[in-house]
Amino acid sequence: MQLAQSTSTSNATPNPASSSSKNLLMLEVRGMKCAGCVKAVEHQLIQEPGVITATVNLATEVALVEYALASGDLDLSEDRVKDRNEGFIDQLTHESTELADGLREKLADQLAQKLTHAGFPSQPRQTRSTGDQAEQDFVERHHQEIRQQIQRIATCGVLILLSGLGHLHHFGWGHLPIVSNIWFHWGLATLAFIFPGRSIIVDGWRSGWRNAPNMNTLVGLGTLTAYIASCVALMFPQLGWECFFDEPVMMLGFILLGKTLEQQARFRAASALRSLLSLQPATAHLVADPGANPASDYSSLDHPSNPPSVQNINCQSLEIPADQVKVGEWLQVLPGEKIPVDGILRQGKTTVDESMLTGESMPVLKQRGDIVSAGTVNHSGMVLMEASRTGAATTLAQIIQLVETAQTRKAPIQNLADTVAGYFTYGVISLASLTFLFWYFWGTHLWPQVLTLTQVEVAAFAPLLLSLKLAIAVLVIACPCAMGLATPTAILVGSGIGAERGLLIKGGDVLEWVHRLDTVVFDKTGTLTTGQLQVTDCIPAPTATADQVLQWAATVEQGSGHPIAQALTRAAKSQNLALLDADNFQTEAGLGVSATLRALDNQTVWVGNETWLRQQDSLHWPPTLPDVPGKTLVHVAVADRWVGTLGVEDTLRPDARQTVNQLQQMGLQVMLLTGDRQEVAETVAETLGLDTTQVIAEVRPQDKVQVIGDLQAQGQQVAMVGDGINDAPALTQANVGIGLHTGTQASMEAADIVLMQDALINVVESIHLSRATFNKIRQNLFWAFGYNLLSIPIAAGVLLPSLGVALNPASAGALMAFSSVSVVTNSLLLRYQFRQ
Repeated sequence: MQLAQSTSTSNATPNPASSSSKNLLMLEVRGMKCAGCVKAVEHQLIQEPGVITATVNLATEVALVEYALASGDLDLSEDRVKDRNEGFIDQLTHESTELADGLREKLADQLAQKLTHAGFPSQPRQTRSTGDQAEQDFVERHHQEIRQQIQRIATCGVLILLSGLGHLHHFGWGHLPIVSNIWFHWGLATLAFIFPGRSIIVDGWRSGWRNAPNMNTLVGLGTLTAYIASCVALMFPQLGWECFFDEPVMMLGFILLGKTLEQQARFRAASALRSLLSLQPATAHLVADPGANPASDYSSLDHPSNPPSVQNINCQSLEIPADQVKVGEWLQVLPGEKIPVDGILRQGKTTVDESMLTGESMPVLKQRGDIVSAGTVNHSGMVLMEASRTGAATTLAQIIQLVETAQTRKAPIQNLADTVAGYFTYGVISLASLTFLFWYFWGTHLWPQVLTLTQVEVAAFAPLLLSLKLAIAVLVIACPCAMGLATPTAILVGSGIGAERGLLIKGGDVLEWVHRLDTVVFDKTGTLTTGQLQVTDCIPAPTATADQVLQWAATVEQGSGHPIAQALTRAAKSQNLALLDADNFQTEAGLGVSATLRALDNQTVWVGNETWLRQQDSLHWPPTLPDVPGKTLVHVAVADRWVGTLGVEDTLRPDARQTVNQLQQMGLQVMLLTGDRQEVAETVAETLGLDTTQVIAEVRPQDKVQVIGDLQAQGQQVAMVGDGINDAPALTQANVGIGLHTGTQASMEAADIVLMQDALINVVESIHLSRATFNKIRQNLFWAFGYNLLSIPIAAGVLLPSLGVALNPASAGALMAFSSVSVVTNSLLLRYQFRQ
């Protein structure tokens, strides 16, 4: 397998014979304990040839790997390229796709084996199980892990209880037989290491042996040091040392308790993704075309070609797995069932609950010709639908993939934590060593009063025991877990809340950019407005009629998806004006369209704005053109003469003014960007409460990128809101692109935040959620760094000379466990902040 060692980017369309193609794969990685483990896994992955980037999420235990395939992986010899038969391109595309899939699987297996060998059991992320089975598998695995943790905690709890019984004489209960014996406590500590603590000790040892020490390495070093020191005191009582076998037992108990609470919190944080997975339908009811042959044998169904009659809607069906449905097949959906794939409703009428995808609680009426999405619930009627997108191409599957990828992408603010994590464990071990050396050789001589804190019969050994206890406390109290969980848990919760509300935020880096925003730029048509334009005026020249002007314009625009083109064709249809035969269509994006009409002796008809038409040197114009104030004007010319002008009007979305007002109240500058006339744009801006200086009009689609770039060059952090129809490049150029899912697939791909509901006010909600999530990240990182910066010096004895305050190892272990739990719990508080 050849993999590219480096990649280059270009604006040109990639040539498969010469350029690398980037791909993504995901791995499930187990055994990570802290941020140090994350750094070690990323280091292992990035060393593999062909891997471009590797991002690992501690909270979800997933690695996202970007890699590049070299052109040598594809069989594109000169002989094959020269021999281009009719099906060459299709065959080449099919072969390239199959080969790329095979190479991806091979690379994923190699990476998984490499990580497993390095001590992190891994496997390629398999295609998600269907629906309830995915939820069941996830929950069962979690419950099994929790059961194991609880068993260890219970064992530790019993050991701690028995250990505590041996100290009842301190409270006047007298010495109890057996439990007050020091050998009994040695047995309890030994059992704690052999059973509940064994996994921590073994993992810590293996990590240290692989030169990738982690949290378990620190805990293992601390507990083993305490245990060995106590064993020495037990074996050589003449030394007069204190035996503290209770310390390792209590340390292991607190740490295991903390890990269990942390794991439970992480499980709750991932609940939104599990909810999305459970939406995936398990089965579908396949039917033949009941209108074509009602008596057909349904054991061998044909692909339908004619729509069925309403009377035959109760046709015979065959239940098949939903992931085996093919595009074009017809499916029967009963009331109360989940719609199995994306498709078009072909027969019947019903209401559909789309709340799982859009967050909209009210069911939506669906009739023949309407689009339905996989995972939504059919409420009231039996319907027939035709599959249009299946498997990974459905909206639900894309949302799940987007959310999974978003939860893996890191915020740039996490880079500091990642850098520290790479050296954290080594640094803590060094600090523990320095703590021991300082107190043993200097500290106890400078402040001899601190020796009274130790219970040592032989005074000569008091400095040794005190230094040892402080060093152990430093090892145990340090918490790399909190740094590793600070960002991913907040992103996990934030992206989950967004998915539940129909706000798809594509990663931690997006959250950080949203936090920096100072300008929000809106596209007008289809974004601030409904996009359902209507032809309100038609002013023909003396040589034509209004019907002729509308008919010619609609004919030329019939192949375009632009809202103005759709308005013209709708108007022609409403007036029963048939579209004419036309050829030689030429489109100038955002400006106009031309075509030759056979009914006009193949003369060219031009339809567009005034600026574009005046650029055509062959056209002759009257001294003045008609003007309709506040309307978008579309001019029509035939051959070399102007024949008429059409006025088109769009209506603002009902929540447009509220959206703009709330964004301004948040301190953001709001701007309007449109290709429409300046007069029309200013009328819309006045309605929205915007100043004319915040309007940029008469901008061609290809120039929108330049406008966003100019704003960024002025130092502004810009968000672009659009529907993706002609502004996908501008969405990509902006610091944050916010796309309406009701637009195009391009908006979903180009945008950093996708709004699944057709509600503009969700722009405000998405910014609120992004800012709140990023604030949680900052709070978590502040706590993670602050905890370690404060607790490690205290554990090292910085308060011992002045206040006589020192942490024993058991207290240090409890604080360390609390630190990681508190980070996850703080992230979960986002849910209370955004309760519906």
